[in-house]
Amino acid sequence: MEDMMISFLRTFTDYPFAVRVNGREYQIGEGKPEFAVTFKRPIPKRQLLTSTSLALGEAYMDGDLEIEGDLYYALDHFLGQMGKFSTNEPALKRLMRPSTSKRCQKQEVSSHYDIGNEFYRLWLDETMSYSCGYFKRPDDTLRQAQVNKVDYILQKLNLKPGMTLLDIGCGWGFLLMEAAKKYGVRGFGITLSKEQKAEFERRIREEHLEGGLEVELMDYRDLPACGRAFDRVVSVGMVEHVGRPNYQKFIRCVSSVLNEGGVFLLHFISALTEHTGDPWIRKYIFPGGTVPSLREMCGAMGEDGFHIMDVENLRLHYNKTLLCWADNFHRHLDEERKLFDERFLRMWDLYLNACAATFHNGIIDLHQIVATRGIDNSYPMVRWY
Repeated sequence: MEDMMISFLRTFTDYPFAVRVNGREYQIGEGKPEFAVTFKRPIPKRQLLTSTSLALGEAYMDGDLEIEGDLYYALDHFLGQMGKFSTNEPALKRLMRPSTSKRCQKQEVSSHYDIGNEFYRLWLDETMSYSCGYFKRPDDTLRQAQVNKVDYILQKLNLKPGMTLLDIGCGWGFLLMEAAKKYGVRGFGITLSKEQKAEFERRIREEHLEGGLEVELMDYRDLPACGRAFDRVVSVGMVEHVGRPNYQKFIRCVSSVLNEGGVFLLHFISALTEHTGDPWIRKYIFPGGTVPSLREMCGAMGEDGFHIMDVENLRLHYNKTLLCWADNFHRHLDEERKLFDERFLRMWDLYLNACAATFHNGIIDLHQIVATRGIDNSYPMVRWY
C-alpha cells in the first residue's frame, strides 16, 4: 500500500516535497523539498484515484496526515497541481450531482451558515462579512477591507436616496445597513439561514433602522411571486449555492423583480471553465455548491436582456481575505475548541488555507459583474468609482 501511494504522489513534481511514512522518507520531485508531509498510515491508492481531494482532506481531518511547517505554504505549492488530482465522478455521483430542489438547498445552506453566529464572530471582522474584502491599501485591516468592499459595491450600484435595494443572500446584513445609512435607500434582504436572519434583525433594531430595512427567510425562486419591485439588486457570494441547472432561473428571478433600467451587481467566485467542483469541499464545506464560470453568468444575463456594463476580477483580494480569516481562526482556537471537536477545527483550518491557495494559484477567481436590465443611458460612462 505504501509503495502504491508513493507512486501516485510522484506525479506531483512541480514543487519538490518530502513524504514520511512508516519511518521512511521519500523525495518527490527534484531539488530541495519545499515542505514535508508525514503520513501516520498510508492511504490506499484506490481512495486517491476515486478522489485525491477527499482522500488527502479526510486524512488531514483525522490527523493521519500532518504538514511540517506552515499549512498555507504547503498548500500553496501543492494545490497549483490540482489538475493532476483524480476524481471518479460515477463513483461520487450523489456527491457531485446533488438535488437542486428548494428543500435540499435550504438544508445545504443551513449546514454551513447555521453552525452558530458565535463561531463566525470569532474569526470574521466586526462587520460579520463572509465574502471577499477589498484592500485599497497594503495596510488595510480586514474590517477596513470589508468596509471598502461594501462601499465599492454601493458606488457601482449608482444609488440615489429613496431607491429600493434587494440583497439576495444578505448574510448578516452589513451591506444593506450601510446602504440605508449612507444612501438613504430602503433595503430588503433574503436568506435561507435562520441564524443570519436573527442576527440581522438584532442589528436592525440596534441601529434603529426598522423603518428602512427588512429581512425574510426566502428562496430566490420565490421572488417572482413576492409582489415587490426594486431599483437595484445585489447578490454577494450566493449564486455559488444555486447549482448549474438553475443559473438561468436565478437570473430570470432577478429580472422579474428589477425595474426596467435597474442595476444588478453580481459578486461571485468563478472558474475559467465549467466543472463540477471539488469533492472534499462539496462533502464537508459547501454541500451542493458549484462554482460558475464567468462566461456562464455573462451568457445567462444576456439571455434575459441584461446589458453588462462592467466586469472586474478581485482574485487576489480574496486570497488576502482568506489569510486574514485563517489568522483570526488560529488566534481564537481556545474559544473554538469549546464549540467544536478537533476534527471539525482541522477541517475548517484546511478549508480556509486551501481556498486561499486556490485563489493565489488562479484555480478560482472572484468576479463582480455590473449589468442593467435593458438600456440605462443614465448609468455613468466611466468608472467614476
